[in-house]
Amino acid sequence: MTTQIPKSLNCTLITLVLGAGVLMLMFIFLQHDSHNYCPPNPVQPLQEEIRKCLLESNGSSLSVAPPPQSEKPVLLLWFWPENYRFQFSDCKSLLNMEGCHLTDDRSVYPKADAVLIFHKAISWDLSNLPPSPRPPFQKWIWFHVESPTNTRRIPGLENLFNWTLSYRQDADISVRNRLTVKKSPGEEFVIPKKDKLVCWIVSNNNPSTGTGVRYKYYQELSKHIKVDLFGKVSGKFLRYEDYYSTIASCKFYLSFENSIHRDYITEKLNGPLAAGTVPVVLGPPRKNYEDFVPSDSFIHVDDFPNAQALANYLLQLDKDEEAYRKYFQWRNYLTAKPHLVLQQQEFILAICSACEHVGRHSEYKVAHEIYKWYFS
Repeated sequence: MTTQIPKSLNCTLITLVLGAGVLMLMFIFLQHDSHNYCPPNPVQPLQEEIRKCLLESNGSSLSVAPPPQSEKPVLLLWFWPENYRFQFSDCKSLLNMEGCHLTDDRSVYPKADAVLIFHKAISWDLSNLPPSPRPPFQKWIWFHVESPTNTRRIPGLENLFNWTLSYRQDADISVRNRLTVKKSPGEEFVIPKKDKLVCWIVSNNNPSTGTGVRYKYYQELSKHIKVDLFGKVSGKFLRYEDYYSTIASCKFYLSFENSIHRDYITEKLNGPLAAGTVPVVLGPPRKNYEDFVPSDSFIHVDDFPNAQALANYLLQLDKDEEAYRKYFQWRNYLTAKPHLVLQQQEFILAICSACEHVGRHSEYKVAHEIYKWYFS
């Protein structure tokens, strides 16, 4: 005798079996998904990015957080450069910059309008970059202020960033200490009292590295004129608070860059200009320096056939007060502001400048080939 199963009970059993199967599939999927990695490739269109990641994840569902509801855009500092930390309020108190909400809290990543990524901190396999896909409104900023000589080419950075932050004039966010125009003529500039002729503050002078060019020039120059050395190389350690007063006490200061590249003109030039000393520069050609400072505000080593000729000129200026004063005529209409000198403050200007840029710009852009541009 065959027992008939009621139709309603049969449906119920089928439903339970299907439900158990779905639960089992979800459990297997979650186990698999916890080991799945979607590599960073944020510059693809968002729809394609999500589609690719979904396929790699066997169809997992992803959601994109909406932009933050605040007056100022959010800039997330992904790495502290060289682990030099400062108070974010320093942007306002030290530089009068407050264009965005600056944070290092990675939990806000889904809502951050932009992410600032320090090049030297990126791991070789890119595994420490922010997760992908990223929100469609978010921009990644490549942050690098070293010269090409001191830059490692980490593979995989092509088509990854939107904006560039660098000392380069053609970077999206160009960072440097700039002269500012006086709104009205002030009192005549008084040259600080001098008790030294030529000075140089230097910590790294290894002839086997990119610093070899400046080291060789210094060696030749010092044969013909006395140079007072300060810093790790000389053993005469200088306190940060004595930086400007020491430079001010010298008639000339060697503003020698550690490598020679277009636009690579660092605080080594700004220091003597702000202190009231004539910089003697070694770096890119004179014309490049004149993009940023007046031609009569500095002396370029390229203006002389050799170091001995430069030394003779400096000795001549030391005896000719009127000719020496001409190197300060620019002070009648321009001002050089002292830059921050504490080691922990090295990257404040760059980070705060990025914050200002994010607060003022929202246009879309992609930095396709970072290295082709940077090494050009």
